[in-house]
Amino acid sequence: MNRIAEPPRRLLMGNEAIAWGAIEAGVRVVAAYPGTPSTEVTEKILHHAGEYGIYAEWSVNEKVALETAIAASWTGARAMACMKQVGLNVASDPLMTLAYLGVKGGLVLIVADDPGPHSSQTEQDTRLFARFAKLPVLDPATPEEAREMVKAAFQLSEDLQVPVIVRPTTRTAHVCQDVAFAPPPKPALPLPPVRFERDPGWVILPALSAKRHRRLNAIQEEMRRWFLRHRLNGIATPCGEEATMSPAPPSLCDEATERMGNSGDLARATADLAIVAGGVAYNYVREGLDILGVSIPVYKVGAPVPLPAAPIVDFLRDKTAVLIVEEQEPVIEEQLTIEAYRTGLSLSIIGKHSGHLPREGEFNTDLLLPLLRRFVSDSIHCHGVPLGKGAPATSADRVTAKAQATPVTPETSATTETVASGAEMAVPPAPPLRTPILCAGCPHRNSFYAFIQAARSRDALFTGDIGCYTLGAMPPLGAADTIVCMGASVAMAAGFSQIEPDRPHIAFLGDSTFFHSGIPPLVNAVYQQARMTLVVLDNRTTAMTGHQPHPGLGRKGTGEVAPTIDIAAVARGCGVEWVRTVDPYDIAATVAAAKEALDYPGVSVLIARRDCVNLVRRSTPHRIDPDACRRCGICLRKFGCPALYEVKSLAHGEGQGGKTTVAIAREKCFGCGGCAQVCPWKAISPEVES
Repeated sequence: MNRIAEPPRRLLMGNEAIAWGAIEAGVRVVAAYPGTPSTEVTEKILHHAGEYGIYAEWSVNEKVALETAIAASWTGARAMACMKQVGLNVASDPLMTLAYLGVKGGLVLIVADDPGPHSSQTEQDTRLFARFAKLPVLDPATPEEAREMVKAAFQLSEDLQVPVIVRPTTRTAHVCQDVAFAPPPKPALPLPPVRFERDPGWVILPALSAKRHRRLNAIQEEMRRWFLRHRLNGIATPCGEEATMSPAPPSLCDEATERMGNSGDLARATADLAIVAGGVAYNYVREGLDILGVSIPVYKVGAPVPLPAAPIVDFLRDKTAVLIVEEQEPVIEEQLTIEAYRTGLSLSIIGKHSGHLPREGEFNTDLLLPLLRRFVSDSIHCHGVPLGKGAPATSADRVTAKAQATPVTPETSATTETVASGAEMAVPPAPPLRTPILCAGCPHRNSFYAFIQAARSRDALFTGDIGCYTLGAMPPLGAADTIVCMGASVAMAAGFSQIEPDRPHIAFLGDSTFFHSGIPPLVNAVYQQARMTLVVLDNRTTAMTGHQPHPGLGRKGTGEVAPTIDIAAVARGCGVEWVRTVDPYDIAATVAAAKEALDYPGVSVLIARRDCVNLVRRSTPHRIDPDACRRCGICLRKFGCPALYEVKSLAHGEGQGGKTTVAIAREKCFGCGGCAQVCPWKAISPEVES
């Protein structure tokens, strides 16, 4: 008779288990910045990257790492960014926007917390950050659970199209566990190609932001249902029999049984108690109860944000006191307290807000044992009376249940204000819609137009950024396929180039943004040997916010003279070998430089330098010769200067089927001559002074 082979077992460190979970889930791109206690996740993946066709890199910082992962996710590949908790501060800018825009391929962030702290400057709790970003968090208690949760996180990410945070704490990340595990089969290489598909949903403009925020709020309940459906939270197996079978040291159970006469009395004395434990703290609770030799039902929370609190309240219906155990901040406790109040549940909640557990430092079984002992013994002495600080709690100490107040919504709030004022206010008419657009004469328009012409028929991907040039995304230019946050254009273009190398990738950002957050991703692009073009739209100011100076201008905010930091020199200092500067008002020269940049087999930087039109005097306005104009519409529909507009043609209108022609609004024209350069019929020229 053949014996069924038992699965092999292997001792896995928590971070190693996370790495294998990601590989088993089919991760295609992993980017990270090292930081204890998260480092080993990426080390393990780098070690096996070649075998499984994974692109993995140590990025120059966590922001760049996340932006690289975003690019991969938006092609449909599964991607992961790894960091420690303080690294999430660096990555918070793209993360907050990503929460709105969502993902395509599953995107998982491994953010390892360091309570203690052992090797960090703060003890910040990533679960709070996730609540701020309204993103789901999985909180593994063991290496084996971490491996399974990483696989679940990818599925959750794709099911709800949101990034998912897996938050191991130091002990989960660094402890080793004997688990049933065999490495997954190696895939046939190369892996099937993936490709970014254009979608307006990847460009964060204000109108989209408002819609996506409503969507993010709306799916919070879906996240809770997903957690419950996949059993990430639930009542854990009681420890009673297992505990009594272990060689018991002198235990509370023994002492209490002796006092109360039999174990049945002890069971009745603790029947109205419960414990809720999250993350690695669950292990300390179980071990503590084993040592004490008592059995108290434990609700285990593996998915604390957003917390499905209703099932926990149901679990607590017949209890008089609950002990909530979680490391760091009272994230579970606060969500559960709100739900208990909302549903009228009356019981004592023992945790951090009651002063029984610290909000600082790492937990362990020794720390919890005195509290567990007191939690049980107080119930024994005062059966039915919740635990207090030295004296039995009174009814005032309990959570007082109140009927839920009418939720405050914008509608009810508005109604209240109307009643209070005693009169309805007239609703003003909506202002006319004014589509945002680059200024007439803006040199950025010429740069976008030049690159569109240079990359024509090459299916180039344009990554945009935050500033005036965000408006390059608007029609007719449509020169931004992605926009996430300041500086993201560079990292994302580089990230895209790693996963779809046969396509030109062009990043646009401004001169001020270059100094703000464009330099680290440029260093990363050179370091990772990406193939991409960075276009620095240098209009010699921080235009969108009111023309503040930056380090490239040689003056401070006070007007004092300052050293001038040359962008081209910085780019060369970052290792870029192809660096050019052009005047975007010369469109032909800009197109030629753009073609050369796109042909360069590495990182190329083109600086398009021309002062902002709001800081210089305008030139002679242009006019259109109606006899030369062929009404092709290129100036209007391809170039899109707001000084151009359509009018009914007096000369050709009725006689030629009501055709329109193009005119130039003299008061708007800056005289840049861009429209004259794009007109194939030479119908546009400067006005001639009479």
